[in-house]
Amino acid sequence: MASHEVPNNEKAVAAKRMKAKICLVGEAAVGKTSLIRRYVKDVFSDEYIATMGTKVTKKDVEILDDRYGHVQVNLIIWDIMGDKGFRELLREAFFQGAKAIMAVCDVTRSETLSEMRTWIQSVSKVAGTVPTQILANKIDLEQQMEFDENDVKRMSESYESGYLLTSAKTGENVEKAFVEIARAIVERKAGSTSTWDKQIPSMASYQPQEVARKV
Repeated sequence: MASHEVPNNEKAVAAKRMKAKICLVGEAAVGKTSLIRRYVKDVFSDEYIATMGTKVTKKDVEILDDRYGHVQVNLIIWDIMGDKGFRELLREAFFQGAKAIMAVCDVTRSETLSEMRTWIQSVSKVAGTVPTQILANKIDLEQQMEFDENDVKRMSESYESGYLLTSAKTGENVEKAFVEIARAIVERKAGSTSTWDKQIPSMASYQPQEVARKV
């Protein structure tokens, strides 16, 4: 079932609404926080500041679904600290209710790709089988890459997930990553028997800048 982000010239209609918790997981310093900052605020900094525990950020995105029409997704983005011990200690609190996983690795550190399996499994043990997307970040550091797209593809195939090569620094594929995971969440919900949240006016009528950019 196809879904599409809403174009600028789409007339205002009632949109279905849903909230969706997304967990960004992966080893420390792979760029999880930078990806969120690039998507939400369109900014980037080379300064590394470790996430302590978790940080929650919200952003709305509107998806046009072939079956259900306009769906406004309130993305609740959980930026999870990349510490294994802390993850295991508070796994239930971090991952409960997650509707999707964005697993991030750093193309300049091969171990961050292999460790991704543990992160995905940790979320899945709590949240069940949810849409998963693998992001191979820092592709702007091409000369320092320790693995390539084929390695990322093989990892994604083992989870039947999507994958993208991203750069929080240049913005490459960052917005696309979040739009695609929102689309996957909508399609999964559309195929379930659960009800939607209350309908609201379509974002296309008052926030075109949030939904109009092509990815």
